Parts: sequence; C-alpha cells; structure tokens
Amino acid sequence: MRADERDMPPRTGDERASLSGFLQYQRETLAMKCAGLTTAQLRTPAVPPSELTLLGLVRHLAEVERSWFRRVLKDEVAPPHWPGPNPGEFAEFDVAEADPDEAFRVWEEECARSRATVEAAESLDITGSHGEELFSLRYVLTHLIEEYARHNGQADLLRERLDGATGE
Repeated sequence: MRADERDMPPRTGDERASLSGFLQYQRETLAMKCAGLTTAQLRTPAVPPSELTLLGLVRHLAEVERSWFRRVLKDEVAPPHWPGPNPGEFAEFDVAEADPDEAFRVWEEECARSRATVEAAESLDITGSHGEELFSLRYVLTHLIEEYARHNGQADLLRERLDGATGE
C-alpha cells in the first residue's frame, strides 16, 4: 500500500468517526510498512539483541485486536491465535517459521471483527471488562490508536533497516 492509498481520518465528524478513522489510518500504515517485502524480510529482526520483526508486529496487533474487542468488549471466548508453550504465554513474536499470509489473514479478520463491533455499538460508552476493571469502547479505541502508533514507529525503523524506505 502506498501512502496516498490510505484513508485519511475525517477532519470533521463526530467522535466515533474520528476515533475509528484514526485507528483505521494506523492499521493501513502498518500494512503500508509491510507492503512489497519478502517472507525473509518480514521475519528479519531489527538489530541485536532485539528479536522484533514486522511479521511479529502484525501478529501482535492481531492479538491486540482480538483481546480488546472480542474478549474485553464482547466477553467472547477467543483463545490466542499463537499461544505460547505454557498457559498464559503468547508466541506472536516467534516468527522463524511463521507464514506471513496466515498472519495477515488473521490480522485482517480481527480488524474486520473490530470494525463491526464499533459499528454495532450503541455508543462509545458501552463497557467491557478485564478482571475487575471496566473499559469503555472510547477507551479501547483510544488505546488501540496509541498501540498502533507506537508500533508503527518501530515498523518505520524496521523498514528503513530492511530497504531504506522511510516515512509515511
């Protein structure tokens, strides 16, 4: 995806449209950072000792979408896509043998489910819980914008290291 193909967030609009638009823009930025790379490049770590990869970020953000929208907001039983060897552990960053097509398919499916959850919500004030803590849809959208933005900064550095491509 080229930068000019991303949907710009609305410059005017209500809170739901603004938050949803900024989140979608961040999702599309991640896709853009990964576009055109080989499997080997997607699996290549940034710099030692870091094991962070673009493919790991895609898998991680699929799990973030799953956790916040399906588990917290909808109270669904939604086990991790890439469970770790021990209960409560996750393996989304273990990408040595990971299939990029599967990772992007899972991520895109989770994003679509998340968008449907937002569209179906009566208001941004609906809540879900994790343990004893309550979280509004407004909080979740804001948190995911922050989560993607932070990881997109990492993705920018990873991409620059791989082939010199920088910026949005």
